[in-house]
Amino acid sequence: MEVKKDIMWRINISFIVMCLMGLVILVQIFRIQFVQGSYWISQADSFSTRYNKVDASRGNIFSCDGRLLSTSIPIYDIRMDLRADGLSDEKFNANIDSLAICLSTLFKDHTASEYKTSLRQARAANERFYLVRRNVRYAELQTLKQFPLFRLGRYKGGLMVLQKEVREMPFKMLASRTIGTMRDVKPVGIESAFNSELKGVGGRRLEQRISGGMWKPLNDKDEIESKDGHDIITTIDINIQDVAENSLEEHLIKHNADHGCAVLMEVATGEIKAIANLKRNSEGNYVEDFNYVIAEATEPGSTFKMASMLAALDDGFIEPEDTIFVGNGERKYGPQRMVDAHPPHFPKLSIQQAFETSSNVGISSVIVSRYSKNPQAFIDKIKSFGLGSPLGLDIEGEGTPRIKNITAKDWSSVVSLPWMSIGYETKLTPLQILAFYNAIANNGTMVRPHFVKEIQSHGRTLKSFDTEIIRDSIASPAALAKARQLMEGVVERGFC
Repeated sequence: MEVKKDIMWRINISFIVMCLMGLVILVQIFRIQFVQGSYWISQADSFSTRYNKVDASRGNIFSCDGRLLSTSIPIYDIRMDLRADGLSDEKFNANIDSLAICLSTLFKDHTASEYKTSLRQARAANERFYLVRRNVRYAELQTLKQFPLFRLGRYKGGLMVLQKEVREMPFKMLASRTIGTMRDVKPVGIESAFNSELKGVGGRRLEQRISGGMWKPLNDKDEIESKDGHDIITTIDINIQDVAENSLEEHLIKHNADHGCAVLMEVATGEIKAIANLKRNSEGNYVEDFNYVIAEATEPGSTFKMASMLAALDDGFIEPEDTIFVGNGERKYGPQRMVDAHPPHFPKLSIQQAFETSSNVGISSVIVSRYSKNPQAFIDKIKSFGLGSPLGLDIEGEGTPRIKNITAKDWSSVVSLPWMSIGYETKLTPLQILAFYNAIANNGTMVRPHFVKEIQSHGRTLKSFDTEIIRDSIASPAALAKARQLMEGVVERGFC
C-alpha cells in the first residue's frame, strides 16, 4: 500500500507539473499572438521586406541656346562573386586565363597575369563581392558582358554590376568652374547654387527579399515615386565662351602669366555670356581650378581710374579738355614715389590725354587737387557708384570688396588718397569692376550680373530670371557721356 501511494503521489505531481507547463505555453501563445503580435510581425517583415530609397534623376544644365553643359550619365562598378552557386572549380579554371586576357586588353591597367593572380587569390579567400573595376562606361560594360564567365551572368559566372550616376560636362573645361560641381569638400558654381532645383525629390519603394539575397519591388499603396530634378538654362553662350577661353589661354601663354580671367556681360540685361578662369598647373598647362572672376578680390589697378574720373566729372571738378601738370611722369607723395609706366610727351596733358595714356601722375594729381581737403567725399562718391558693396550673385563665393574710409586703421593722410585714385589700397573682384563699367555703358543703370535665365521641367518654364536693377543711375547723364568719351579715346589713341 505504501508503494502504491508513493507511485500515485508521483503521478499526481507529474500531472500537475504538465498541466502547469501546458498552461504556461498557452499563456505564452496568447501573449505572443495577441499582446506582442504586431511587434513580431514587424520584426519578420524587417527581415523579408524593406523600404528602399529611390533617387531622383538630377536635372541638366544647358547653355542659352540649348546645348548641354552638364548632365548625369550612368557609370558602373564591376564586382565578382567568386563563390557563386553555378561557378564550379572546373568552370573557373577553364575560363580564368581567357577572362584575365580580356580584362587586360579592355582596361589596359594590369597585365593578364596580374588579373589572373588577383582573381585566383579572391576565389581562394571566398570573396563574394570582389572589386574588378570601378567607373566602367556603358560601352565598356557591353563589351565586358561578352567575356568568358561574365557572359554566364551573376549566378553561373559571378558577374555583379552596380550602377551609379556621375556628372559629365560635354564641353569639358569650358566654364567648368562656373557650372560647378557637388563635390564633398565644398560644392561650387551653378550645381551648388541651384542644387535644390537640380536634385529633384527622392522616392521610396517597398521591396521583398528573394533567393540569392536579391530584392524585388512590390506593389504597395505607400510607394512614393521619385520626381526628376529640374533643368537649368544658363545665360552662357558656348560660341562666345569658346572664343573667350581660347583668347585668354593664348594671352596667358604669351605673357607667361600664372593665372587670368575673362568675362563678358550683356549690357542691358546683366546676363553673363562668357566667363573663363585659367591657372597654370604644375605640368605647365592652364586649367580651371578657381573662379577668379567672382571670388578674387584684389587691387584693381588702372581699371579703377575710370571711377576716379567719373567722381570728379560728376562733382563738376573737371572737364575732359582741362589740363593737368604731369612733368616728367614722376611725383612723390610723402615717402612714396609714383611713376608713369609711359613717360609723357609733354609736361602738361589734358584730362583726356592723361586718361588715354593711363597716367598715374595725371589721375592722382586730379583727385588730390580736388579732394585732398575732404578725402571722405571722394570715398563716398566712389561708393555711390556701387563699388565697395557685394553684388549679391546667385552663385556663392563672391569676394568681399573694400573701399576704406578715412577712419580705417591703415588710412594715411599723405599717401592713401593718391594711391586709391589709381586702384591701390582697395580691393574689388573683376565682376564688381565689370558691373561698374557696364553701368556707364548702360546710361548709368547698374544691373546685377546673373548666370541663369530659366528653370525648366520637361521643356516647360517654371521660373524666369529677369534683369535686376541695383542702382537706377550712378551719375548724371552729362558725366556719363564724358566718361564714355574718355574711354573711346583709350580705344582710338591709347597705348596697347
